[in-house]
Amino acid sequence: MSTGLPGHSSISYLLLSLFVACIMAATASHAAADNQPLHVSIGYLSEAIAEPAPLSLVEVVATDKGLAGAKLAIDDNQTTGRFLNQSYELKEQSIAAGGDLKAGLDALVGQGAKLIVTDLTAKRLLELADLPEAKDILIFNIRAEDDNLRVKDCRPNIFNIAPSYAMKADALAEYLAVKKWTRWVLISGKYDPDQAFAAALQRAAKKFGSKIVETRAYAYDAGSRRSDTGQQQVNKQMIELTQRLPDYDVLVVSDESEVFGEYLPYRLWDPRPVVGTQGLVPTAWHRSQEQWGGMQLQHRFEQQYHRWMLERDYSGWVAVRAIGEAVTRTGKADATDMHQYLVSDDFTLGAFKGQGLSFRKWDQQLRQPLVLASPLMLVSVSPQEGFLHQRTPLDTLGYDEPESSCHLNQ
Repeated sequence: MSTGLPGHSSISYLLLSLFVACIMAATASHAAADNQPLHVSIGYLSEAIAEPAPLSLVEVVATDKGLAGAKLAIDDNQTTGRFLNQSYELKEQSIAAGGDLKAGLDALVGQGAKLIVTDLTAKRLLELADLPEAKDILIFNIRAEDDNLRVKDCRPNIFNIAPSYAMKADALAEYLAVKKWTRWVLISGKYDPDQAFAAALQRAAKKFGSKIVETRAYAYDAGSRRSDTGQQQVNKQMIELTQRLPDYDVLVVSDESEVFGEYLPYRLWDPRPVVGTQGLVPTAWHRSQEQWGGMQLQHRFEQQYHRWMLERDYSGWVAVRAIGEAVTRTGKADATDMHQYLVSDDFTLGAFKGQGLSFRKWDQQLRQPLVLASPLMLVSVSPQEGFLHQRTPLDTLGYDEPESSCHLNQ
């Protein structure tokens, strides 16, 4: 039985990889040409948005989602930076819900941070990006998954680390197509994020040849999530919600707000698998991910923060590591040079996904494989085998260039 600790071979591989990375970094054309110290200040801007308590007592309660991953990446950047006379520092700034974004940005820029990792909703992210003071900074979005940020509301100063709703829906739809589970029932919540992911699922079904045979909405008023729901009430609601459906293969749920989705598995009127925001879930990261060296990242995170790494933690880690990789390869940390390098064909980031990650030029979305996971187990990884694209199979996930109104870096 696995202990959760990396074995001798994993440690050897990690040490060898670190040695190779350091050697490659040392030979970068600009990295150590004059051996002058380079200090890189990275900002972390978040908004104190209330998040719902977990439906289950076994779920981790994390008050530092995203930030913990960014801090771990700072440590990783320091490891390589020591060989190149480079140092990294994370400057944190949190504003109240609905608070002054300009004041938060000014506080970070005043501390020398013009590379800003953001944990903001899409609306607030665009408000930040459109500030005159944000013109000469780079923003790395680790939270907002809204498709409009990649289709029509792109900004040249925003790099999207978090996968979009469309990317997640496509990752799931590819797997269901492989399984030939092509007749879907879609149940969604009433809140804006629920509706946004439901729209992405409808698009994905059409894109990959599945059919949504019926769409239903969860219309019950939620109680106190734990004490007022009760097993009898939950069972009754779920049965009423899923009765009298046409023949279908899989129930697809869109409950981004975490109101009802966890109650669906094993409570349906018909015996069907549950996928979507609950059940089998498409995600950038999952605690069961141990392939491609992922176990050592999981282990280091758990050692430092005493919980497992969540998706937003992973996105925070990737954002800071992308900055570190760009600094390592170019020897520069200013926003202009970094922007040019990040969208170039030279940029790739190793991020425990089995292949290098890169940014799409037209919308500055990070390309990445997505994990499909049950609560305790990795089930598959998309893109699925056989789904091809003229550029890279990763571009089968989400809006492709001809589908987007964004034309950045042309």
